[in-house]
Amino acid sequence: MWHRLALHRNKLILIAVLWLSSLVATLWLGELKAIAMVDWLDVVGEGGSALALALWLVLILASRPAGRVTDWLTLGLGFMFLAMWQDALDEFVQLVIVQWWDQWLENFSMPLGIGLLTYGLFHWHSEQLAINEQLKKRERLFREHRMLDRLTQIGKIDYLKKQLESLVNQSRELPLALLMIDVDDFALINRHFGHRQGDRLLHQLSELLLLNLRDGDLICRYGGDRFAVLLPHTEESRAQEIAAELQQAVQYFAFKIQPTGESRYQRISVGLAWTRSADELQPAEFIHRANQQLARSRQWQEPD
Repeated sequence: MWHRLALHRNKLILIAVLWLSSLVATLWLGELKAIAMVDWLDVVGEGGSALALALWLVLILASRPAGRVTDWLTLGLGFMFLAMWQDALDEFVQLVIVQWWDQWLENFSMPLGIGLLTYGLFHWHSEQLAINEQLKKRERLFREHRMLDRLTQIGKIDYLKKQLESLVNQSRELPLALLMIDVDDFALINRHFGHRQGDRLLHQLSELLLLNLRDGDLICRYGGDRFAVLLPHTEESRAQEIAAELQQAVQYFAFKIQPTGESRYQRISVGLAWTRSADELQPAEFIHRANQQLARSRQWQEPD
């Protein structure tokens, strides 16, 4: 709290100087009233209001960073505090000669303070709306982050399903392709070199596949050593070309086994599902079709 208040030292000094100046000037130019002349009801009301305004001022300064909105709120509460303070002080001191500054503090600083406070609250309201929007974005980012695969740092299959459902809900009439990719003989890596090397291979392959995709494409980890690639706005012939490009990129990728540095070259099998119009597909059926095509692709590659 004190660290926060230190950020607003100049504002606190200004208010303290004005408060002390009014106190000294009133005592210097006025005369103390007899106790019987003091209206204690006004003292409680005006003095209590001044203390409450001072407390609000301290709480705002202790909880907010320096800035324009804080300045308006501080000035508004500060002038309102000075007005109530001067009203309470006049209950104890009678000025012999009417002073302009006393009239100003009593009659003008209160409406001025209310106006400044209102202006500050308007900007504070706008600030809160902007903060709420940022919190919503963070919440969406957090939800999407929960759909990321920890190992490969790409989306999980749940995220892929969410994107497919979004395309269906938008009734988007566009060609769409889905590639299902499986790493050939991946079990041999885990068996011969350990699961840590297998995890490294999956992480590096995910980065390699991502680098060879277009900006609008989406790659997710389907599970184990299987990846799914969503290709929006893609005709079947172009999807086949992309599948071949990915297979070639992996074929020439040299994976280094640690700590020996031995190079291992991998191959991938690819299954392709395609639809002419995205709004006609059923996400689960679309994924099933891609998996079926992947199974057939692997059968064709197996030796007789």
